[in-house]
Amino acid sequence: MEYKMKIAGLERALPLCKLTDDLYIGAFVIFGDPELTTACAKELLKKAPEYDYIITAEAKGIPIAHEMARLNGNQKYMLARKGPKLYMRDIISASVHSITTSKEQTLYLDGYDAELMKGKRILIIDDVISTGESLRAIEELVKTAGGNIVGKMCILAEGDAISRGDIIYLEELPLFKADGSIL
Repeated sequence: MEYKMKIAGLERALPLCKLTDDLYIGAFVIFGDPELTTACAKELLKKAPEYDYIITAEAKGIPIAHEMARLNGNQKYMLARKGPKLYMRDIISASVHSITTSKEQTLYLDGYDAELMKGKRILIIDDVISTGESLRAIEELVKTAGGNIVGKMCILAEGDAISRGDIIYLEELPLFKADGSIL
């Protein structure tokens, strides 16, 4: 089963993936699709507030954050990693339980990036926001670092995220029943 939709003017077919016996989601994967990545980045930048730095979570938000930064002439964007790296110092962390992962995870921010964020306007970017758990964890990292969140953006808003007034997104992604019909 798949769900066909237009995203940033491009048609894509999203395979439906089972979360529970009664709930399926449309799997949106931007990796390997530079045409869609660039189209989405251009559309998100049209809606973006003024910002100093972009931050996203590893891994699916990386292509869109990278392309938005590149198109906007930014020299740097931040990455909340799923694991600490050897080069990271003075690490800040936040826990997250996303619907697309089976267990609780932790996101880590390098102290160098945290220092750069202090007092700066930070734009949070993700590919899909659903429950908002990943978003909440990134918000916690930015606030701990002393950054000022000026916007929260994603390509697709799914489920309860559709009705949130604090998220800017390009398209709505419905939830699905086991037979592939929209919930």
